[in-house]
Parts: sequence; C-alpha cells; structure tokens
Amino acid sequence: MQLPKQAVLLRIFTGENDKFDDRPLYEAIVMKAREMHLAGATVLRGPMGFGKSSLVHTDKILRLSLDLPLVIEIVDSEEKINEFLPVLDGMMDSGLVTLEKLQVLQYGLDKAADA
Repeated sequence: MQLPKQAVLLRIFTGENDKFDDRPLYEAIVMKAREMHLAGATVLRGPMGFGKSSLVHTDKILRLSLDLPLVIEIVDSEEKINEFLPVLDGMMDSGLVTLEKLQVLQYGLDKAADA
C-alpha cells in the first residue's frame, strides 16, 4: 500500500461559455496549470446544474443549453496550489472556487521520473 501524502484539491466551478483572452476559460486554466508544473488537471462537464442566477443549464434535447456547467479539478501540494491562486484570480470574472485538504494515494510508476 502507498503511504498517503498531504495535498490540496482546487475545484473550480464555471461554465462552458466563460472566456479568458478569447479562449475557453477551462482551457486557459488547464494550460496555465501545466505551464506552472502543477501535478495535473481534469475538466468535468456536467449534464445539468445551476448557479447563483438559479437558471438551470441542461443537456436535455428540449432545453439544450450551450453553457453547461464545468468543474476543473487540480490536485497538488498546498504550496503549489497557493502559488496558482493569484494567477487564477486574474483569469476569473465569475464562478466558484473551493479548496480541500486531502490525502493522496498515488499508484503506478512516475513516468516523468523515468524519462
């Protein structure tokens, strides 16, 4: 069994239509996280959701939304996440960000270390 490591989960709630510098916000965030050598990022697309406006966004055929909810998850050390937060602050106009302390169990080989 792997020994748990302390980490932080940065979770960003946004929408498909949100932009940063004329490109999708989620894409800009993931590419910036990669540029800053964060451990990894995943974008999850939600089939349904609502935010502070209470407007429901859904992928159902009869009410097809072009602005479905997205969640971007990034896990790394608390130090690296804290370095990323001011950058993220400059990219977001609206949305919700949460931080959670967690323990990580990583399985498999570290391919970057083998290269």
